[in-house]
Amino acid sequence: MDSILPILYLVASVSFVLGLKMLGSPATARRGNLIAAFGMGLAIFGTIFLYKGHNGQTLSNLPLIFGGLIVGTVIGMVMAKRVKMTAMPQMVSFFNGMGGACAALISLIEEANRDMSLPHDPVHSLTIIAGLVIGGVSFSGSMIAFGKLAEKIKDLSFTGQQIINILVLAGIVVLSAMFIAGSVSGLTMLLVLCALALAYGVLFVMPIGGADMPVVISLLNSFTGVAAACGGFLYDNMVMLIGGILVGSAGTILTIIMCKAMNRSLFNVLFGGLMSAKAASGTSRTVVGNIREVTATDAAVLMAYAKQVVIVPGYGLAVAQAQHTCHQLETELEAKGVVVKYAVHPVAGRMPGHMNVLLAEADVSYDKLVEMEEINPEFATTDVVLVVGANDVVNPAAKTDPDSPIYGMPILDVEASRQVIVMKRSMKAGYAGIENELFYRPNTSMLFGDAKKSLAALVNEVKAL
Repeated sequence: MDSILPILYLVASVSFVLGLKMLGSPATARRGNLIAAFGMGLAIFGTIFLYKGHNGQTLSNLPLIFGGLIVGTVIGMVMAKRVKMTAMPQMVSFFNGMGGACAALISLIEEANRDMSLPHDPVHSLTIIAGLVIGGVSFSGSMIAFGKLAEKIKDLSFTGQQIINILVLAGIVVLSAMFIAGSVSGLTMLLVLCALALAYGVLFVMPIGGADMPVVISLLNSFTGVAAACGGFLYDNMVMLIGGILVGSAGTILTIIMCKAMNRSLFNVLFGGLMSAKAASGTSRTVVGNIREVTATDAAVLMAYAKQVVIVPGYGLAVAQAQHTCHQLETELEAKGVVVKYAVHPVAGRMPGHMNVLLAEADVSYDKLVEMEEINPEFATTDVVLVVGANDVVNPAAKTDPDSPIYGMPILDVEASRQVIVMKRSMKAGYAGIENELFYRPNTSMLFGDAKKSLAALVNEVKAL
């Protein structure tokens, strides 16, 4: 029986790798998720029934364990069933925060149960500290991100905030070094460190807004993975260690990709180089010009007689739950011989991959989703671009206004196309809180209204042509 558990852990680890690989494509993502979930279930039940401690003792608190599993499963299933696609980013943040909290609790419990008669072990202390601090930052930061994505918490920045962030971080580093060296010990010291970690998580996420949020989500996700890996070190549990490393490394890679897409440095994000604060300073120039409005009939004519139409989805598409109607428009245009593609910015929506999942839900072919680097050269030869609820990712100010908070951020060059039709409810600023120069360009027309209703009107008009 002792040899079965390592084999189960190996199978589970392989399933994590396969599942992560399959998540790279919408065509295999669902199956990959199920495979990874199966591996996790195998690891959990293998640990419950086959694990033995160093003294040969098996788990004895099975009622409590299964009670927690049942409660957690019910809560998770209810939340997953009820969540709308628009609320998916905040649910991801919430669940990610729970993982960080678990890692921090593991460190606290391990220190509380540590045998004080044993000699001090710096490596063991380092693992406890790493799990506690990283898990605490991940938990509090994810909870703030959850509130901000749900629009229940506003961005908050103040003079000297970066100095306070650095002081709190310095306090964490100094106390952690003392704990690892053995100068201080005990649960009380860990609770102080936990409080500082929670405070830092709040301090560095609170002021961050605008298009920085996808970077923060990816970063916090990597934090949770690293914290879980620390738990694997503590328990000498290989499947926990491998799972944490996979999550941490994948989150880190995604964070780097997001930073590149946003033209933001990770250091700048971590220490509060804030888009929202810069936008609030009012240094970006005021956009002046005339807005040209278009009717659904005229827009339908432009698209129906075009050779190529590129659709740019944004958060407004998700809010209106209009992905299926957008797919209908795509089908009607293709029936008239129009080539239809989707231009997906790396940070479209409220988290990485948000638009990809949204469109996959509506059965949009993955081949039609074109990345920014590939689609940008095509805009110059594109007849019509239909922007559905996107804002900051198509704002030319990123290239023309050095004082803009999004200056330098790579964007979709939709203004280079012959005609741009922007679908919005109003002229309200985007997530970064600034005006969009694109709306005032001579080749841009505005189609105001709810995205789903406007798209349905376009579908009907295209059919009638």
